[in-house]
Order: sequence, then C-alpha cells, then structure tokens
Amino acid sequence: MLKINMTVEENLKKIINELKNAGGIETLAVAGRDGLLLYSTIDRKQHAEKFAAMSATLIGVAETMATMFGKSIPDTVIVESKHGKVMGTGAGPKALLMVITGPYAGTGLILNEMAKASEKIKQVLG
Repeated sequence: MLKINMTVEENLKKIINELKNAGGIETLAVAGRDGLLLYSTIDRKQHAEKFAAMSATLIGVAETMATMFGKSIPDTVIVESKHGKVMGTGAGPKALLMVITGPYAGTGLILNEMAKASEKIKQVLG
C-alpha cells in the first residue's frame, strides 16, 4: 500500500491543477495501482474512492488483455460515450492517472498533457 505525506499530496495537487488547465477536463484522480485513492478533484470522497478502485481494475484488465495477446502494455485506456470520455494511464509502477472529460474535449491535447503529468507523478512518488 502506497502512503503519501503532506509534501507529496501538495505536489500531486499542483500537478493535477496544472493538468486541469488543459481544458475540457471535468474530473481527475491519482490512484495507486492497488486502487487506493491518492488524490482527486472529486467532491465526494466516497465517489472518489470508488472511481480510484474502478480505475485500477480498468487499467489492470487492459494491461492483462494486451499482454495475453502478445501486445505491449497500453499507454492509455480510453472509454468513450456520447457524454464524454474516461481516460487513464500509468504514472510509473505505483500509480495511475485518470481523467473524465466532457464530450467535446480535445483528446489529443489532453493525452499529451496526461503524459507530462504522469511523468511528474512518477517522479513525486519515486
């Protein structure tokens, strides 16, 4: 289980706030690969914890499926509907970065900014 101290939490908050400026992003979360919530912009903690757990499951299934069929681990997982997208990516060996967007968000820009944020998260968490 990954534990975070106040300095780490402050750094995660800064990274997430920078990412949120990409536009079209409604919700962000950083979760441990075990599904435990590390940081989120979701108002209700109960929803944030569920989102973190489901995110870890989603990324884990995508990684398992890809490797099962001889493919590399996916860089990003995207679930798209007419109301928006859920996008997730690994942030090093310890964490995941998840984003929920509106339906008209610029996917390319957000994915680019997520890649940058993931690298920063990886450095913060070690």
